[in-house]
Amino acid sequence: MSKGPISSFIEHHYRHFNAASLVEAARGYSKHLESGGKMFMTIAGAMSTAELGLSLAEMIRQDKVHGICCTGANLEEDVFNLVAHDFYERIPNWRDLSPGQEQELLERHMNRVTDTCIPEGEAMRRIESVILKEWTAADASGERLFPHQFFYRVLKNPDLEKSFQIDRKDSWLYAAMEKNLPMFVPGWEDSTLGNMYAGHCISGTVKKVHTVRTGIEAMMELADWYTKTSKRHSIGFFQIAGGIAGDFPICVVPMLRQDLEREDTPLWGYFCQISDSTTSYGSYSGAIPNEKITWEKLSIDTPKFMVESDASIVAPLIFAHVLNW
Repeated sequence: MSKGPISSFIEHHYRHFNAASLVEAARGYSKHLESGGKMFMTIAGAMSTAELGLSLAEMIRQDKVHGICCTGANLEEDVFNLVAHDFYERIPNWRDLSPGQEQELLERHMNRVTDTCIPEGEAMRRIESVILKEWTAADASGERLFPHQFFYRVLKNPDLEKSFQIDRKDSWLYAAMEKNLPMFVPGWEDSTLGNMYAGHCISGTVKKVHTVRTGIEAMMELADWYTKTSKRHSIGFFQIAGGIAGDFPICVVPMLRQDLEREDTPLWGYFCQISDSTTSYGSYSGAIPNEKITWEKLSIDTPKFMVESDASIVAPLIFAHVLNW
């Protein structure tokens, strides 16, 4: 397939250093898919508020992504942006804010993520009121679902659709919902809606804490997905930033091979991390890919790429290359 203008520009100009790593990672991504592989993506940081959906949604629609592990913040913030985009505020001088200016934002209920303020009332409380109905209905009926499954239900709600303020094609979670994409959200309680859910459990609005499934059950679900999928396809691992979104799912392979003694479980077949962490052996986010060999996550022969740069710049470029834009 012929390359589009963005991909052609990247191929011509990105020849050295981190730029060359970006190209090699993108080529490796495409090669992995072309050889029949599947790609698992992990999303940390504040990539949904950085509007990663502008490129990631199309990756999902075109079957370039086959499973996602993300933080609870990225899960919810894509939906916040979907329903409240017009109320967001960008702070151009975000590096220079004084404590007093930060306090002023707090008093206006504007929650800052780097250069972008999320409006509490229009985004967080609006989604809380909608998803609370799903939580309480499931709680009453004894149904238990993972965090993303509640979001999938909310996105199908015609009443919420009236509140959309961006084109749904730019929401990666909406694209994932349409595909019923396998998703895993470890540490979901470390998010705004996770905190709200805890509050509703404390107040008694939700009677059963485990109405929302988390933690160990998510790992068990991931183990089942990896086992079934890896029998037919090599699975690649594309990691955006570090933290729990990356650390949680990559461990499923040594868990299957060592703890369950399923030694025929394939290792990850491709690995790429976009990271701005300081390179550090023993670090979760800053360790080089080769260190993962000792943990039986990657093999000597696994194609490995590390792009040391800002994910908000790098990820859309890699996606554009894979999509031949």
